Amino acid sequence: MKALSESEIQDKLKDMDWEYSEGAIRTAFEFENFKEAFSAMTRIAFEAEAQQHHPEWTNVYNNLEISLSTHDVNGVTDKDFKLAKKIDELVG
Repeated sequence: MKALSESEIQDKLKDMDWEYSEGAIRTAFEFENFKEAFSAMTRIAFEAEAQQHHPEWTNVYNNLEISLSTHDVNGVTDKDFKLAKKIDELVG
């Protein structure tokens, strides 16, 4: 597995609501309340565990911020995009 170049990352982000900054792809979601945010986090956690790839995230009340990168290669890989697309499907 290799880290993607910035141009490869930007190309893959064209059809996604994620952005690239500080060596990771990032997104944020706002939910109706804390329970909805936590429910989404639980669904994401099960998928992350299944993929053996885990996000960095923060949750404050109804807001969830997610950052994905592959620490083994110190950059963004296809593995990050696979999980990001699944997160988008789960949160929808």
